Amino acid sequence: MIIKPLASGSRGNAYCVSDGQTTVLIECGIPAAELQKGTGFNLSRLQGILISHGHNDHCRAIHDCIRVGPDIYAPAEVFAAKGVHGNHCNAVQPFKGFHIGTFFVLPFDCVHDCVNYGYLLHSNHSGGRLIYFTDTCMVKYRFDGLTHIMGECNYSLEAVIRSIELGYIPASMKERLKTCHMSIDSLLEYLRVNDIRRVREIYLLHLSENNSHAENFKTAVTELTGKNVFVCRGGTNI
Repeated sequence: MIIKPLASGSRGNAYCVSDGQTTVLIECGIPAAELQKGTGFNLSRLQGILISHGHNDHCRAIHDCIRVGPDIYAPAEVFAAKGVHGNHCNAVQPFKGFHIGTFFVLPFDCVHDCVNYGYLLHSNHSGGRLIYFTDTCMVKYRFDGLTHIMGECNYSLEAVIRSIELGYIPASMKERLKTCHMSIDSLLEYLRVNDIRRVREIYLLHLSENNSHAENFKTAVTELTGKNVFVCRGGTNI
């Protein structure tokens, strides 16, 4: 699997994933011009675009992407909320799999404040098996044979409490984060209960600007798993 994060965080999300034969975009939450640049101006040549949910930082460029041409796969609620339709719009449902080129894709439901799906991508070309989830307080399912994990690691409870004390965020934000986003502790627990023996790389996504600590999160996941861990911030990995 070749994974190229274009953007990650509340300002926008987009990730290119390829198995050497098929290239897909996961999320289109940044302007189309940035997507074009990030994909080497090959946006129209992508085999598909997967969208998790209808918040703007995950589907900002959906109208432009529809005009360019790749098929888009998303919850039906995304197309309805954004007012887009046509032959390139494919409504997906949890655990009803489909093929995009050499990828078999399996959506699964996540826990957020709107309909939100994660995706399992299995490559029939390379044998790679990737799980992607974001904007969810938990993942209810285990998946065997994973080789790559792209998962939200939004905040730590200690950082949230500190942000409240300093007046950066209102106290009410604490409960919303706990029910809509994944903390470092929840991600670590999910990694503990899954079979990650074949996992090669773990990507930490959607870190909060005020309520996270990238190096600490990377260290914690690395020490637990012994895998190559990358933190996606903006358009860079660390």
